[in-house]
Amino acid sequence: MKNTYPSGLYSLSFNALKISKLITIACLLFFAACKKDAPSVTKTNNGADTTGKGTGTGTGTGTGTGTGGGTGTIIDTLTPSKVAVAALDDEVNTFMTTYDVPAVSVAITKGEKLVYLKAYGVSDKSKGTKAVISDRYRLASCSKQFTAVAIMKLLEQGKIKLSDKVFGDGAILGKTYGTKAYGLHITDITVDELLHHTSGGWGNETDDPMFSNPTMTTAQLITWTLDNRPLDHVPGTNYDYSNFGYCILGRVIEKITGQTYAEAVKTLVLTPIGITDMTIGGNTLADKQAKEVTYYGQSGEDPYAYNITRMDAHGGWVATAADLARFLVYIDKFPVRPDILTSASLTTMYTGSTANAGYGCGWAIAGDSYFHQGSLPGTATEQARLGNGFNFVILTNTRSFKANFDFALDQIFWKAYAKNPTWATGDLFLK
Repeated sequence: MKNTYPSGLYSLSFNALKISKLITIACLLFFAACKKDAPSVTKTNNGADTTGKGTGTGTGTGTGTGTGGGTGTIIDTLTPSKVAVAALDDEVNTFMTTYDVPAVSVAITKGEKLVYLKAYGVSDKSKGTKAVISDRYRLASCSKQFTAVAIMKLLEQGKIKLSDKVFGDGAILGKTYGTKAYGLHITDITVDELLHHTSGGWGNETDDPMFSNPTMTTAQLITWTLDNRPLDHVPGTNYDYSNFGYCILGRVIEKITGQTYAEAVKTLVLTPIGITDMTIGGNTLADKQAKEVTYYGQSGEDPYAYNITRMDAHGGWVATAADLARFLVYIDKFPVRPDILTSASLTTMYTGSTANAGYGCGWAIAGDSYFHQGSLPGTATEQARLGNGFNFVILTNTRSFKANFDFALDQIFWKAYAKNPTWATGDLFLK
């Protein structure tokens, strides 16, 4: 499935609360090539749900404390918002009803305070389990930002340079992968090009290799790709969103740190900011982890038919909405909480490439706002750091092929924001 990402189109203005401006802004946030972690099935019945109607009425209040059954971490002891923001609740409920979404989790920060945290609907339809704020969701492509931040930490530690070559003699991964002589320009690929999706190949335009050979291990898949899939362009000259490129970055992190990818990200990124229960997801329903929601496919999709574990560095993380909100306030360039990256590193991460000024190192760019969506069968996600001082996170346990689903997901925040609601002044973060 070909995806394109519109570069150079972004211009944000938060002057007053003019709905026309906000709708225009939101229209730019389609993320068409910055979210897909798995190819979609062939749509039938005009995109209608061919697997049966969901129960996503959006009526759940999410008032549970979320203290039971989890891992007993900071996130499990957070308190959901006590005062409803009617404008936001209305938008969530409309979205859930329109697109048959069983559960939604929302986290919003303002001035680096967690001012809204709420769960809606049911996390498991068969059991009628009410969604709570400690529920964990697959992040899909909202996993890439953790990989990017880990690379930036290694850059600050002097253990890597963005100009470092990845494959070949003297490169980070050397000749660990592949059984043949490397094809043209493969030994020219740099860390920077993998981060920016400008490696020259292996992207959505030409069938991302991550969705082939599902029984192969990560190492086997990389070897197979290097042996069988030549580059389409000279590295650095063309933008093509590549999940496989971020899979390679996961191996770069492992090589440099001597840890597994997940262990390294926890050491470099998660533990320092107080996130203790994020993990790489499993593949099957039987692999569902503690406090993880159940995923529901639409239009014939099977959420449990993919090798999620192999997607680790580009789409494998499982987390709560509060996890992502906490992550955002430590990399957002705002002054209240000390960022875990230097200003120089953040600027590097949030700067696009010559091939696409609208995509940085794992982040889509719109002026002084940075964001990403994620999409898998049974999963749709979004996280955004906004130039107006807000950050927001929205996680769901389905994805729909009904018209404008991705746009409507993004609009949940923007439509509520346009109504100028009153937000809490306290901080739902524990620390």
